[in-house]
Amino acid sequence: MADDPTQIKQLDLSARYLGDDSTRFRVWAPRAKDVAVRLPGAVPRLVPMKPQDFGYFEAVVPQVRPGDRYLYRLDDRIERPDPASQFQPEGVHAASAVVDHSSFHWTDRGWRGLPLEELIIYELHVGTFTQAGTFEAVIPLLDYLKQEVGITAIELMPVAQFPGRRNWGYDGVYPYAPQSSYGGPQGLKRLVDACHAKGLAVILDVVYNHLGPEGNYLGEFGPYFTDHYRTPWGSAINYDGPDSDGVRHYVVSNALYWTTDFHIDALRLDAIHGIYDFGAQHILDEIGAAVHDQAARLGRRILVIAESSLNDVRIISPRDQGGYGLDAQWNDDFHHALRTSLVSERAGYYEDFHGLPDLATAWQDGFVYAGQYSRFRRRRHGNASRGRPPVQFVVFAQNHDQIGNRALGDRLSTLAPFDALKVAAASVLLSPSVPLLFMGEEYGETAPFQYFIEHGDPQLVEAVRRGRREEFASFGWREDLPDPQDVATFDRSRLRMETRAQGRQAELLRWTKTLIDLRKRVPSLGAAVSDRHRHQVRLFASSQVLAVHRYGEGERSALILLGFSPRPVSLALHEPAGLWKLFLESTSAESGGSGEHRLPAEIRITAGGATLSLPAYGVGVFLSEGTS
Repeated sequence: MADDPTQIKQLDLSARYLGDDSTRFRVWAPRAKDVAVRLPGAVPRLVPMKPQDFGYFEAVVPQVRPGDRYLYRLDDRIERPDPASQFQPEGVHAASAVVDHSSFHWTDRGWRGLPLEELIIYELHVGTFTQAGTFEAVIPLLDYLKQEVGITAIELMPVAQFPGRRNWGYDGVYPYAPQSSYGGPQGLKRLVDACHAKGLAVILDVVYNHLGPEGNYLGEFGPYFTDHYRTPWGSAINYDGPDSDGVRHYVVSNALYWTTDFHIDALRLDAIHGIYDFGAQHILDEIGAAVHDQAARLGRRILVIAESSLNDVRIISPRDQGGYGLDAQWNDDFHHALRTSLVSERAGYYEDFHGLPDLATAWQDGFVYAGQYSRFRRRRHGNASRGRPPVQFVVFAQNHDQIGNRALGDRLSTLAPFDALKVAAASVLLSPSVPLLFMGEEYGETAPFQYFIEHGDPQLVEAVRRGRREEFASFGWREDLPDPQDVATFDRSRLRMETRAQGRQAELLRWTKTLIDLRKRVPSLGAAVSDRHRHQVRLFASSQVLAVHRYGEGERSALILLGFSPRPVSLALHEPAGLWKLFLESTSAESGGSGEHRLPAEIRITAGGATLSLPAYGVGVFLSEGTS
């Protein structure tokens, strides 16, 4: 019988509280002949589960309430937490807990989500964003993010249960269980509900390419992993081998679980280049289709955004054009080009990038590498993205990877001159793509964001340390690396947000807010939802300036000047023709600058050209008056 297209799909794995003190348990365990659920309560019970087709086991058990602990006993031999546990109150090795999702009172009935073109994303790590390091501790700062910064969406780094209390989240081993030290399921729901009340969308980073090493018992239940492929982080997930249907169901159900039971607005799929699937329908296609179908049932917008180093437009191309139909993807090329335009960095993958010429390409076309030879990869890389609208790409000057995967986790604020931070912000926030800021970037946070863990196995800890040393050797970074297991590494990575109102950090915060307000107010400066012919980029190589003309039908055109020179430069503009009035400059008091107006109040560009001077790392935005 075909699925009812109007029926909201509910999770059929894990423990589902049915009401009347009754709970249904369902687990996929094809490697076990017999499975029982053990309830270690005041009156311990061991309840056999009924085998079903394709390796599933199920039992409906009375007198089991929300919060009750349980474990699965496999072949009367070992006891393990639920692979689809929704709460691990005592950590990755302990019993799972029953969750009643119907008990939470949502207040976001009228929320319908945000389209891509309205997203201004703020990526944050729950554990280091506040001193408390919990979901609920984020809530008092939502007004700051909404009103003082202007963002429209927060993106949470992975929150699936990981070992200990300190982790980036990519070592999660219970993909359905919100981290207990962050506040568990209830805490996450309160945060999402509070965001929606303020008009903020919530994006969740999910990891479908691997699971962490500690507390990972899934392989004892079934063939979740395969040795046919390898990822940099361990065994690949089995998406196309024998018995992979159960694995695919587990992952697709996870995507629906977050978006349905937690009202998540978008999923960011981590490192999809580590997802291997040669089946007829790629798992990314299946995830995207399932999420979009569920969104239609729920009556709200839900997006799927990929992180990928492949430079492959199939990821975001429509399904009827042979693509996977995902909504957007991160564009690392934009970051690498911007980075090499601001600082002298050529190690590792930066050797492929040459500063401003590549940034001009990233602005105009999306991918810089669209099939040409990559020295770093020693092969041709990527395909052309110019046929996809800019709004399908997420761009950034910093993110957790590009900071935390440096030897010392140092931010751009400690590597580049202050005024260069302003041009970096303008490059991102005035781009035709979806902009993303990493927490603290808006005011130039100087605290590092370093790599941290809290594993219980000394051998695993040493393996992580060794792996970090080997990874950084390829970049030529020889500094003494911070110890990822040391709590001091975690503490150093906390934001020092109290500094945002002081000195130059207050100036940068005001500049960031000004740029975001401008993006929202001027239609031609927002995300481009059609094609790339609505903006033109010109490179002035000798002056180290990008001049960007952004325009739209029936809208005031914008002329953006982005200066990357550490010295003032003279610029001769011959296009676009017309009268242009100064709307914003980085040195003005209104923008948080020194108060000096160094750009002319207006310029008229004719066939003979117009000349102006741009200060060091200067930014100017002109809007058209009349014909342009």
